[in-house]
Amino acid sequence: MPSILARTLRRAQTPAEQKLWNLLRSRQLGNYKFCRQFPIGTYIADFACFHHRLIVEADGGQHAESQSDAVRTAALEKRGWQVIRFWNHEIMENADGVLAAILSELER
Repeated sequence: MPSILARTLRRAQTPAEQKLWNLLRSRQLGNYKFCRQFPIGTYIADFACFHHRLIVEADGGQHAESQSDAVRTAALEKRGWQVIRFWNHEIMENADGVLAAILSELER
């Protein structure tokens, strides 16, 4: 079931997700491979670098102070993933800064 939802989410990306995917796809960032709308258990990560166990989330206003996001992040971290989040407006207005932050996490 998560794979069907992931496929649907790939087709309905937000503008910020589309922009970030265009910057991460095809190993454009430091030759790191990312997948989009990647199922992990019952969750679907916006973007995931499986080899480095890094999840990148693009969040809109509905995620502000979201308790469910905190629970989700804790569950993913318990599975060995690191989760970093960026607001959609950050991605749209400061893509270079977002990419630098992602690259910094990957190279740690």
